[in-house]
Amino acid sequence: MKALILVGGYGTRLRPLTLSKPKPLVEFANKPILLHQIEALQAVGVNEVILAINYQPQVMQSFLEEFEMKLGIKITCSQETEPLGTAGPLALVKDKLIEETGEPFFVFNSDIICEYPLREMIEFHKAHGGEASILVTKVDEPSKYGVVVLDEETGKVKKFVEKPASFVGNKINAGIYLLNTSVLDRIQPRPMSIEREVFPSIAEDGRLYTMVLTGFWMDIGQPKDYLIGLRLYLDHLRRNSSSELAVGPKIIGNVLIDDSVKIGEGCMIGPDVAIGPGCIIESGVRLSLCTLMKGVRVKSSAHVSGSIIGWHSTIGQSAHVRSMAVLGEDVYVSDTMFLNGVVVLPHKEIASHFVKPEIIMACLFASN
Repeated sequence: MKALILVGGYGTRLRPLTLSKPKPLVEFANKPILLHQIEALQAVGVNEVILAINYQPQVMQSFLEEFEMKLGIKITCSQETEPLGTAGPLALVKDKLIEETGEPFFVFNSDIICEYPLREMIEFHKAHGGEASILVTKVDEPSKYGVVVLDEETGKVKKFVEKPASFVGNKINAGIYLLNTSVLDRIQPRPMSIEREVFPSIAEDGRLYTMVLTGFWMDIGQPKDYLIGLRLYLDHLRRNSSSELAVGPKIIGNVLIDDSVKIGEGCMIGPDVAIGPGCIIESGVRLSLCTLMKGVRVKSSAHVSGSIIGWHSTIGQSAHVRSMAVLGEDVYVSDTMFLNGVVVLPHKEIASHFVKPEIIMACLFASN
C-alpha cells in the first residue's frame, strides 16, 4: 500500500522556525511532524511514502535516508518545478501510485496531527464501495471553514459549502484521504485543488464518502494551533496511559521530556510542555504550555509560557517569555528581559523589553 504526503511550500505561517527547517521537519512533541504521519502509515501496512515537495529538497533527502533505515519503509520525493496545489502533485506521480493489486492509496496534508484512525478508514472505504473517502472532524464554529454536507447515515457527501453564513453542518475536511487509483484519471498535470475541483465531481457521481474522526484533531501549521495541538496530543498520551509522559514532584499535568534533558532544583514544569533533547533547565525555572526545541538553555528563575523556543536558543536569568512568542534558532535573550508575543528571527540577541507583540528582525540592546 502507498501514500502521498503533501509537504507543500515555504511554511510561512510557522516562521521563524521554518527559516531553519522545512515545516514537516520541525519537531512537534519531540519528533518531526512528518514522522508522526509516516509512523501511523507504516502501522497499517503502507510500505512506500511519496513526499510531494517544492522547498529545500536537499534537507528533506537527508531526513529520508535516516528514517528509511530506522523504519524499514521506502520514502521518496517528488519535486515540483512549480506549486501544483493539492491535486496536481498526484498527477505528477500517477505511475508510482498505481499498484498491480489495485489497492487504494492515502493522501495526507502534512500539517495534520490527530489519532490517525487509518485501519478503520481502510475498512470503511472497502465497505462503502465508493471511489474516495475523506476523514472529517466536527468543529464548534463551522462558519470559519468549508463544511462537508453529508448523509448522516451512510456518510455519502452531498455537497461542500465554503464558510456558510447559516448552519448547514458542523463537519469539515480533516486533510486525510483514501482514494482509489481511478481518482487519478480526474486529475490533470497542472495546478489543481483536490478539495475544490476533484472532490465535488466525485460527489456529483455519488462516489465520495466521509468517515467522522472521533478523537482529537488539529492543523498545526501556525504557532497558536501548534500549541493547541500539543495540548491535545499530550492529553491523548495521558488517556492512553503512555509511558512517554514525565512524572515527578516538579511535573504538573502532561509533560514530555527527552531523556537527555538536565533539570535543576526548584523547577515547576507543566502543564502541556515538550522539552527536546540536550536542553538545560536551570534552577527555579517555570515552564507551561510551551515547546523547547533541541539544545535550548533556560537560565535560573526564567519563566516561559504559551511560546515556542527554537533550537539552541538561550533564555536569560529571570527573563519572562510569554503569550505566543516564537523564537527562531539560536536566539539569545538577555537576563531579566520581558518578551510578550514577539516573533524573533534566527541568530538574534535581545536585550530590550517588548511588552507588545512584534517581529524582531535585528539584534536589539537596551539604550544607555
